[in-house]
Amino acid sequence: MRDKIVTENLHLWYGKSHVLKNISLSFPEGKICALIGPSGCGKSTYLKTLNRMNDLADNCRIEGRVFFSGIDIYRDIDVNVLRQHVGMVFQKPNPFPMSIYDNIAYGPRIRGVRARQKLDEIVEQALTQAALWEECRDRLKKSALGLSGGQQQRLCIARALAVKPEVLLMDEPTSALDPVSTARIEELTSALKGKHTMIIVTHNMQQAARIADRTAFFLAGEVIESADTTKLFAHPADKRTRDYLEGKL
Repeated sequence: MRDKIVTENLHLWYGKSHVLKNISLSFPEGKICALIGPSGCGKSTYLKTLNRMNDLADNCRIEGRVFFSGIDIYRDIDVNVLRQHVGMVFQKPNPFPMSIYDNIAYGPRIRGVRARQKLDEIVEQALTQAALWEECRDRLKKSALGLSGGQQQRLCIARALAVKPEVLLMDEPTSALDPVSTARIEELTSALKGKHTMIIVTHNMQQAARIADRTAFFLAGEVIESADTTKLFAHPADKRTRDYLEGKL
């Protein structure tokens, strides 16, 4: 199976603070991979390196290599092109203050799609993929800010899907949602598997166990262990992983 994203000996500093330490991980194409670990261990920072969101941070220095489909993303690809292929969904839903339709059409329009029929097709397809079409088909011209929190998060996923990314990064996408909305997002990620490679940061270990094919455990800026999810949860190789899974860490 081909790896879609690979990091080799990745280090990251914010000023003098060494946040990520020698991380080497690979993410198979079409699979769901979870990043788990305590708060402040570097999971979200690592996720942001995969589509260069850390470019926006002051005093950020990165060493090592990050490859997307074999391309070095810090040396051989424009960041705007990269983000067409590697989309991101954040912890807090962040719909644009515009209509549901315009939220989804925003990315395609930036990329030159102008024909109304084509935009209509993209909007319907993205909302269908995000399990939101039936709920929103009659209110596409209404503000996205009028949706519930769970609907807003699915809208943000639809917005990311509208530009047909190969990889979808998700930073604790259900942490602010109720159990019903969380279940909908989990069903959605499982349905998207195969078509997209997904990397999800989560504090919810049960969620990782339910949806992820592979899981990596982070601690103090390092990857302690990475394995198939079933194996990591049932037979962790490192005592620190076992202690975290048992709530001792």
